[in-house]
Amino acid sequence: MADVRVICAIGRSGQLGLDGGMPWEGSAARPFIEDVERFFEITRGHVLICGPKTVASFPDFAHDDRTIVTIRSSDKPEDVLARFSDRVVYVGGGPAVWDVYAPFVRHWDINTLPYDGEADTWFNPAWLIAGGAKRRD
Repeated sequence: MADVRVICAIGRSGQLGLDGGMPWEGSAARPFIEDVERFFEITRGHVLICGPKTVASFPDFAHDDRTIVTIRSSDKPEDVLARFSDRVVYVGGGPAVWDVYAPFVRHWDINTLPYDGEADTWFNPAWLIAGGAKRRD
């Protein structure tokens, strides 16, 4: 089985999204820029699976040094992960994807950002225990 992980950022109160994007998206403040840089550094050389909207949001350079795979709701997680049994696989894409893949996640890398504003999507702590994963804060 693949080594399945998630790397994500949340606001101080667990905020994940707002109107289909990240609430802090476009912020030029250093902590937000560093979070994006860190995401691309950590996922370099690995497999990144996510839905079509997330794949479409990646800059062109991201495709050069990681394997990016578009997944669909009709895909069985076991089948997707079996394709990468000898690789580290990062699961991206947010709640809809994490609801399905959480039981397979071994490690959650969660970066808490200095955001305490509006959101319409929140991190679900149940994801952390779905697969007995370890959390890094």
